[in-house]
Amino acid sequence: MSYPAHKPIVYIISAPSGSGKSTLVNELLKSVRDLDFSISYTTRAPRGNETDGKQYYFVSRSEFEKMIRDGEFLEHAEVFEKDYYGTARRFLREAEQKGHDLLLDIDVQGAAQIQRKCPDATSIFVLPPDRKTLEERLRKRGEDREEVIEHRLIAARREIQNYERYNYILVNDQLEDSIKALRAIVRGERLVRAGRPLSAEEAKTVALADRCRLVNMRDRLKSILDSFKPPGDSGKG
Repeated sequence: MSYPAHKPIVYIISAPSGSGKSTLVNELLKSVRDLDFSISYTTRAPRGNETDGKQYYFVSRSEFEKMIRDGEFLEHAEVFEKDYYGTARRFLREAEQKGHDLLLDIDVQGAAQIQRKCPDATSIFVLPPDRKTLEERLRKRGEDREEVIEHRLIAARREIQNYERYNYILVNDQLEDSIKALRAIVRGERLVRAGRPLSAEEAKTVALADRCRLVNMRDRLKSILDSFKPPGDSGKG
C-alpha cells in the first residue's frame, strides 16, 4: 500500500542584517522537532569562524552559475551586484521524504521567488524595534567597516518596505520573548493546518502566534517604519 507523501510546511524567515535573525533561528531549531533548515549556497567568502556546510555552502561563481543553468535552485539572487545566494531544491525534497517541515532563511528577493512557487508558505519578517537599535547591534558585532554599516542601514530601510508581503511580523526587542513568539508561529501553523480540535495549551500557542500576524502588528509597525525615514521625510512609508 502506498501512502501520500508528506507535504512540508515551508517557513520563510527574512530580516535586515543585524536584526538578530540567526540567533532566533538557532534557538528555534533546538526546540522544534521535525524542522529542517535549508543551508544557503553563496559565492561570498567565509567570514570569521564560518565553515562550509554549516552557515553556508561556499562555492565559486562558476559553480553557482552552473547550478542555476541546471535548475538546482528554488530561488537565487545576486545581492548588492556582488555575491550570489541561493536555496537548493534538494532540501525541499529531503524534507518531504523525511516527513519534516522546512525553514528557509532568505532575503526579501528570495522570499518573493519562494512565495510565487510555494504560495502556501508561511512567511515571517523579523524587525528590530527601531533604526537606532539596529545600528547599535551592527556596531556591537564588530564585523563591518563604517561604510559597510551605513550601507546595511540604507539596505534595511529598503527591505522593511516589503513587510506587507509577509504573514507574520516579529519585532526582536526582548530575545526570550521573540524566541517564544517564533516558536509559537511555527507550532501554531502546524496546529491550524492539522484541522483538529485544539487543547487549551495548543489554543494558547495559536493565540500567541496570532498576535504577530501582520494585521495585528500595524500599530507597532508605524513607529518602526518612522524611525527609518531619512531626516526631513515626513511622508508615508
